[in-house]
Amino acid sequence: MAQCVQSVQEFIQDSFVPMVAVLCSEDAEKITRKNNLNFSELLRPFCRLTSEGHVRDPNNQVQVVKNLRISVNNVVTRPSVPTSGVHSPAQRRLLSAVVSASQPAEGGVANVITAGDYDLNISDRSVKASVPWYSDWRDTLTELSTSKHYTATTPWFEAYRESFLQSMPASDHEFLNHYLACLLVVSSSEAVPVEQFHKLSQEQHMIQHNGEYTNPKWFIPNTLKYYVLLHDMSQGDEQRADSVYEDMKQRYGCQGCYLLKINSRTAAAGTDEQIPDPWSQYLNKSSLQSQVRHTVPVKSVDSDSLQDGVSVNSLDNTHPLQLETAIDMPGSLDSLRAIAAETKTTTVYTGVAAGTSHGTCLTLNDHNRLRLFIQEFTFRGLLPHIEKNIRQLNDQLVSRKGLSRSLFSVTKKLFGGGKVPEKSIAELKNTSGLLYHPEAPELQIRKMADLCFLVQHYELAYSCYHTAKKDFLSDQAMLYAAGALEMAAVSAFLQGGAPRPYPAHYMDTAIQTYRDVCKNKVLAERCALFSAEVLKSQAKYSDAATLLIKMTSEDSDLCSALLLEQAAHCFINMRNPMVRKFAFHMILAGHRFSKAGQKRHALRCYCQAMQVYKGKGWSLAEDHINFTIGRQSFTLRQPENAVLAFRHILTNDSQQTATQQGAFLREYLYVYRLNPILRVCEVALPQLTLPCINSSATRVYFGHERRLAEGEKQAATHVSLDQEFDQDLAAVWQDLEEQVVAAANRGVVPSTFYPTQCCLNSQTDNLHFPLAVVEEPIIVEVAFRNPLKVPLVLSDLSLLWKFTFKDFSRPQPQDIMVGDAVTITNEKEARLKLLPRQTGQLTILGLVYNLASTPSTGDSTINTTAGTSVRGRQDLEIQGPRLNQSKEEKTSVSHGPDRRLDPTITPPMPLLEVFFLQFPTALLCGEIRKAYVEFCNVSHVPLCGLRVASTHPDFFTFGSSSLATPLTPLSPTSFENCSAYKTLATPPGATPGSVTAVTLVSAADFGSGGGGVFGTGGKRIAEIPLGEGTLTPGESTQLPLWLRGPDQEGVHEINFLFYYEGAEKGGKISHRVLRHTVFICASRSLSVRATACRSNTLPEEEGRNGSMLVFVDVENINTSEAGVREFHIAQVSSSSKQWRLHKCINPAENKDCKLTTRERGKLCFRATRCKPHEEKYTFADLSLGNEQIISSTTPCADFFFRRCQPSESWRPLIAVETQGRHSRSQGAGPGGGTEDITGVVRKCNEVDLDIIVLWKAFVVEDNKQVILEGQLHVALQTIGKEACSLRQKEVHTLQEAQEMVLLKFKPELPPPMTRPSMEQLSHLIKTNLHYPESYSHSFVQKSLCMVPVILTLSNCSLAQVDAIIDLRHKTTSPESLEVHGSFTWLGQTQYKLQLRAQEVMRLPLRAGFLHAGVYNLGTPRVFAKLADQGAMCETSQQTATPGLIIINST
Repeated sequence: MAQCVQSVQEFIQDSFVPMVAVLCSEDAEKITRKNNLNFSELLRPFCRLTSEGHVRDPNNQVQVVKNLRISVNNVVTRPSVPTSGVHSPAQRRLLSAVVSASQPAEGGVANVITAGDYDLNISDRSVKASVPWYSDWRDTLTELSTSKHYTATTPWFEAYRESFLQSMPASDHEFLNHYLACLLVVSSSEAVPVEQFHKLSQEQHMIQHNGEYTNPKWFIPNTLKYYVLLHDMSQGDEQRADSVYEDMKQRYGCQGCYLLKINSRTAAAGTDEQIPDPWSQYLNKSSLQSQVRHTVPVKSVDSDSLQDGVSVNSLDNTHPLQLETAIDMPGSLDSLRAIAAETKTTTVYTGVAAGTSHGTCLTLNDHNRLRLFIQEFTFRGLLPHIEKNIRQLNDQLVSRKGLSRSLFSVTKKLFGGGKVPEKSIAELKNTSGLLYHPEAPELQIRKMADLCFLVQHYELAYSCYHTAKKDFLSDQAMLYAAGALEMAAVSAFLQGGAPRPYPAHYMDTAIQTYRDVCKNKVLAERCALFSAEVLKSQAKYSDAATLLIKMTSEDSDLCSALLLEQAAHCFINMRNPMVRKFAFHMILAGHRFSKAGQKRHALRCYCQAMQVYKGKGWSLAEDHINFTIGRQSFTLRQPENAVLAFRHILTNDSQQTATQQGAFLREYLYVYRLNPILRVCEVALPQLTLPCINSSATRVYFGHERRLAEGEKQAATHVSLDQEFDQDLAAVWQDLEEQVVAAANRGVVPSTFYPTQCCLNSQTDNLHFPLAVVEEPIIVEVAFRNPLKVPLVLSDLSLLWKFTFKDFSRPQPQDIMVGDAVTITNEKEARLKLLPRQTGQLTILGLVYNLASTPSTGDSTINTTAGTSVRGRQDLEIQGPRLNQSKEEKTSVSHGPDRRLDPTITPPMPLLEVFFLQFPTALLCGEIRKAYVEFCNVSHVPLCGLRVASTHPDFFTFGSSSLATPLTPLSPTSFENCSAYKTLATPPGATPGSVTAVTLVSAADFGSGGGGVFGTGGKRIAEIPLGEGTLTPGESTQLPLWLRGPDQEGVHEINFLFYYEGAEKGGKISHRVLRHTVFICASRSLSVRATACRSNTLPEEEGRNGSMLVFVDVENINTSEAGVREFHIAQVSSSSKQWRLHKCINPAENKDCKLTTRERGKLCFRATRCKPHEEKYTFADLSLGNEQIISSTTPCADFFFRRCQPSESWRPLIAVETQGRHSRSQGAGPGGGTEDITGVVRKCNEVDLDIIVLWKAFVVEDNKQVILEGQLHVALQTIGKEACSLRQKEVHTLQEAQEMVLLKFKPELPPPMTRPSMEQLSHLIKTNLHYPESYSHSFVQKSLCMVPVILTLSNCSLAQVDAIIDLRHKTTSPESLEVHGSFTWLGQTQYKLQLRAQEVMRLPLRAGFLHAGVYNLGTPRVFAKLADQGAMCETSQQTATPGLIIINST
């Protein structure tokens, strides 16, 4: 049970005290009324004795009476009313008012009971500590005091218990609450006080012995009369009072009268003197009783309850653990409205009038006189009177014990003994079936037992009760027997130090008899209260809880609620606390409190039970408790708590049905709407929790809403909220932006650079304040989640923000609401727009919206409630990323800032929109297509510095503006087919395959200078030419854009990043970007393979610069998927700093080179060296058709330079880096070191010639023939090594190797010294034989034929070469011998020569033949090595093609 202020012994002793009546004269009443008190009220604070009293028992043993309290009451007579065994309506109202007035004191120290894993707060703070929305409830808990007596945890129960015992009517079967004495009080100002005493004495005698009045009841016929002379010190004559008192002592004896002097304080006394008021605590209870007795209820209320400010409603009649099924019905909110209406009814006033003071005429001396009076009356009058009566009753009983029990019984039968005639057993078991005469021996025993009990002689009392119990049981007087059993058990318990155990079975029998046999539930309740306290004191909490639960019934909800609450406290006070039983019975108690109208106590019980149920997964129980808390809080005018309780039901993952959730939601909205505190301005709107907002998923978009495509125009995709965020793609965009920023800042990225982020989300970097522009909207996308199974309707959504101004000359930002209503079923996003009007710092705080529920399907009766909506807010609080840099951050949980909702509003900036016209979605590999781009400045600020960066710079070109190319007339065919190239008609008489134009072009003219932000595969950044360098506000311009299909088939994602700046520099935003992504599907076209080899012609025929043969192999690999019929090779061009194509050796006669599906064509060209020009490239065009394409102009040259730099710069950087590292590590050796050797040898084999194959394709589209154009590139690097237009795997392998080198963390040892390969060394010297094709000789005349042969040696390197010519080699293969005959070189067979750089040497030789025939002269073997490399062995040089000679015999 709950902790009480009094101990069990004190509680029982104070429950049964000697009763003293008071009769006052009118003058005496006037004297006491000066203090706003009657005489009994005046004495009440002093009725407890501070000193011990003494009584002698019949054995003349002194019995000490300690801490005795007497009860002094005015004599109130009322007609005889039969005892019903239940409380009257007035008594019920009194008890209900007492409980209602006793609430937990605010601010008290919390009592905490630790039960297992639970810390239960059982004090005034239990409401705060247990509601689910109170997160820090454990912080409010403090440990229990270590003192002996704790503060009362349930003072309302003690108040109820005290009022219950005081309001019990006097009964005939016991005498404990019968009056033992009567105080006759007369004023000293009476003319004849003795006569007044006589009148009062006669009045008392009449009340006691007249049969008209059964109340009050008197203990014994000879009631003690104590005469009190009351003297008013402020008015009366003190000498006269003393003389009257002397006369009284003579008349009544000194022990039967007393002179009481009061009102010593006069009006002239100082008002500042503070006199204590001990009467207030007693008068509050009596005032409750008097008011309830005289209160007429305004409306008919259930007699079982008096509400705590509101009336009982029918909703509380359901079972406490049953969910409110009534709310599922259509008109469920009507009951809630009824509750709201009833809260406006007039409440019952239960307190004492404010400002009333008591004892104003009394001094502290008067207080002492009153205390002394009670002591004198008790010790000299009351206790001797009780002692005398005990002796008399004992003597009577002893004298009667001498008679035989049987004779005594016969006498009683013969003479009646005061009993009514004997009746049947069934009738005897009724309470009214047997009545004793007042002088019956059984009642005399009971009287003696009661007197002994009142003076704390519990041993003798127990003996008498036990004796009386036997007599009553033998007579079947069950009411008397139950009373004797009850008091026998109490007396046994109160015996100090007695070995006799507490007879709990006596109490159980008494309770059962009272309740079942006598039908007196009031006495049964009293007996249960005593027994429970005794069991609790003996730590028998389980028995006490069982007893209390057994006493609950449907007759009194208030009593049942209190008993259930005490039973719950018993469960948590056990050695092994039963916490769940505590919570369960607190729920039951709360339900009964609610039925009894005690709403506050009901709310408290549910809140205490919630401490156990919350967070344990019992969602249905939590829902029931929270729903009840919400309703009770609403009826108690606590709308905040009601809203919070309903909110908890709706925000958890509820397991309720959709119908139940809909009902919860409607009540939540109704309570919210009726809350006057919550209906305030939007800034102070309360927080809503529905729907749930995923704050981390909030996305913010900064920028203008892009216009959609208009007609053939295709708008730039840029960034939108409809796109999913891709971390890898974001890194690509950031890299592009860094490149273009570096290009705009002379190759250096500024230290203040921060990548542009137009759309912020949880994956972006939000550590910096984002930048927004004035007059450009900010769109916030909020992700909602509906945790319920019923839809939610949101309307009038708007953003909450605050703004710090910098310029007050303009209006403040305004928010724009998006949409009228949003219905959220599961998950949905809402986008809201904010338009800043001025620069400054903006902070987006949250959302404001109206929340409503949708009506249930098929339910037409709740249309009035379905439209109920409330306006509230939710804050957007985004937690930043967890910090994990320092040691402190790693060991703790700390988060960085997330500033996506805190944009800085900057001054106006230009805003670019880009549209594409005639932009294809599919191209052939290498196809050239011309499109147009439109740039629009839609801001009020001029735009400049327009640039574009792309992940595929070889895909497009805007042309070369710096190349001053004269306008050339277009050929008729080109004009007819809208060719993307600049073409000229082939001059008449020109030979197909001959060079028609040779042009020198600088790479810088096409923006391909190299270095800085330029990539190895061409320039990544392109400046877009504008008319005057700027784009004025509202202006738009169109520029041509040439596109080239990717070299590899498939779908290609191509990203464009347009960069532009404002005319005014120095702003917070230095530049802006616009993104565009296209997807191009590339199909197969042609595959070009090329090989270069040295020419075998003599140096004189080659000319001064030498020549080379280029073999071009073109194959049609198109699968006809795009409808291509055939390809025409229109032209082959070359670009190089050293070589150019000179002539086509095998041109087709009078027709183009046509290739159908899977056909292959072979072309052979002669290439010659060209004059070297610094940083100039020679473009040579060899037209194979009837028109010439100018390859040195846009777009052909642009795509050539963008596709790849010439071979020396295109070569992967890893080779250069490795070479540089080797030179640094090895140093220069003799003759320049191994690196120089490698370079010299490599240059012998280098070609550095790029072939451009321009083709046309004939496609049938919609029964119409369309001509497509394109170009393919082949880079010839090394003699004898084939090159292909398709990307080779070697390129990717080298790139991967380069990345691996860059990822090394520490330098490695330099690799071993590399030497030129044998293949490279075999090309140092070029050989050529000069001889006649046929030679005639007469072998008859001369058997040996000698033919002169000249061996030409050409040094192809730039270094001095040592050569060895060995003529001793002969062909030994049988196949050669069969075809060619054998011959012999004559003269010197081995030569050692030294050739300077690029020197040509002729060596005369002679060959001897013995027979006519065909001979191969290509047998000389040539070995060569670099002259300064002594340790190097000579390498065999590649010989020319077989040199056949015919020897004729004449």
